[in-house]
Amino acid sequence: MENNTEVTEFILLGLSSAPELQVPLFMIFTLIYLISVVGNLGMVILILMDSRLHIPMYFFLSNLSLVDFCYSSAVTPKVMAGLLLGDKVISYNACAAQMFFFASLGSVENYLLASMAYDRYAAVCKPLHYTTTMTTGVCARLVIGSYVYGFLNASVHIRDTFSLSFCKSNVVHHFFCDVPAVMALSCSDRQISELILVIVASFNIVFALLVILISYLFIFVTILKMHSAEGYQKALSTCASHLTAVSIFYGTIIFMYLQPSSSHSMDTDKIASVFYTMVIPMLNPLVYSLRNKEVKNAFKKVAEKATSPWLHLVNV
Repeated sequence: MENNTEVTEFILLGLSSAPELQVPLFMIFTLIYLISVVGNLGMVILILMDSRLHIPMYFFLSNLSLVDFCYSSAVTPKVMAGLLLGDKVISYNACAAQMFFFASLGSVENYLLASMAYDRYAAVCKPLHYTTTMTTGVCARLVIGSYVYGFLNASVHIRDTFSLSFCKSNVVHHFFCDVPAVMALSCSDRQISELILVIVASFNIVFALLVILISYLFIFVTILKMHSAEGYQKALSTCASHLTAVSIFYGTIIFMYLQPSSSHSMDTDKIASVFYTMVIPMLNPLVYSLRNKEVKNAFKKVAEKATSPWLHLVNV
């Protein structure tokens, strides 16, 4: 990456400059981040520990939880430091690193959700061939492909953004180094970079959404053909958690990027960004744990194992 810039650091304006909001916001985001860390890492550990969860669905879910943990950690700690200590300065290299991890992990999550939709399609529409369709090799290739493409995608954005010259303001009108917010500070021609950003981002979202929509179209057709109420309920419960996570993730993206330009503002962007950088990573493990009997049973099993020695000591 060629560095054409005179800027050595950036200043993040943050969510709000009102002093009376700094501590309440810090407390809220700390709680959100703690729930996100415990929920996502807990989900990964739970899936690793329980052999009954060693199936494709939970293999994808463990990777989704790991991505959500890293995704949130790329942004939230810096936001918390800015709110508590007033530390709004971020170095040039740290800004590039934050942007890289945020963009790559967001893209990985996008494709993991699409892979999970295909897995649900195979489970509901082709149950007799599920074990031969979703083999270990197929699952591994889908997950590895999501990571590889995500990191390649982020590399394109980083190259296009930081090959620009930054010789004017270094104040980022955001609470983290998002690609459009940093690119807006450039004093060089950024039309090509912005066009590449729009094309790549649009392709990622549209392609993943098409896979998800087509998968669920076949799933719903299959469910409507079912004559058994038990099979109907089982199919719905199989897809409910994933469909909820997809609705939350893409609903936020659509709200942010497809709103009319007249109502588009930086404040709106910040609110939407809080949702998909902090709230969604917290909600995903809650959605999957609250709406999934197998996860609940696995958690009860682990909890019983953890508490049994203490109960034995109390009884003695």
